[in-house]
Amino acid sequence: QVQLVESGGGSVQAGGSLRLSCAASGSSYNRYCMAWFRQAPGKEREGVATISRKGRTTYADSVKGRFTISQDNAKNTLYLQMSSLKPEDTAMYYCAVRFGGYLGLRVTEFDYWGQGTQVTVSS
Repeated sequence: QVQLVESGGGSVQAGGSLRLSCAASGSSYNRYCMAWFRQAPGKEREGVATISRKGRTTYADSVKGRFTISQDNAKNTLYLQMSSLKPEDTAMYYCAVRFGGYLGLRVTEFDYWGQGTQVTVSS
């Protein structure tokens, strides 16, 4: 079992930055692949970025060059540094984990989910 708690969301103006954190607890954190997803009202949940346990990353085209996913295995924490934020980045952001290697962004590939943290970007 894995428990995930996101934090760091908030309201920011377009062009601003936020850093999201996801604290993981449970067994064998460093055996997981972890990812950030987001879901805007009325839209499907979509993948934002994935990081393997060895640090390889994948990003959605919409956030490449603006967002950076990272992890601190010693602290069992996943991060998402978001810069140059746009109103279309407004969504609930979720972290997720799965056992085993994977670098995609498919919702169905992930086993555990946090409760989410809201990000609102105003123009």
